[in-house]
Amino acid sequence: MLNKFGPSGHGEAQVQYLDGDFRVISPGTFVRCAVTDTRIPLDELKYWSVDLQEAYATPAAVLQRHFPGALKPQP
Repeated sequence: MLNKFGPSGHGEAQVQYLDGDFRVISPGTFVRCAVTDTRIPLDELKYWSVDLQEAYATPAAVLQRHFPGALKPQP
């Protein structure tokens, strides 16, 4: 049985994160941010962790994951 997106690669991609690049393992159009669960189109993917093998939508999400106490709420 196929997933609801079928084999055409219009759903979530499976990606291997490398140093300075990434490799698409299973086709798709987006990955999800590990912190916010936001969809990140593959052509806009800029931030990821090689060690944790996860993607991040923004620099703030990177900080939140790796340095949880670094971001302080703005008054």
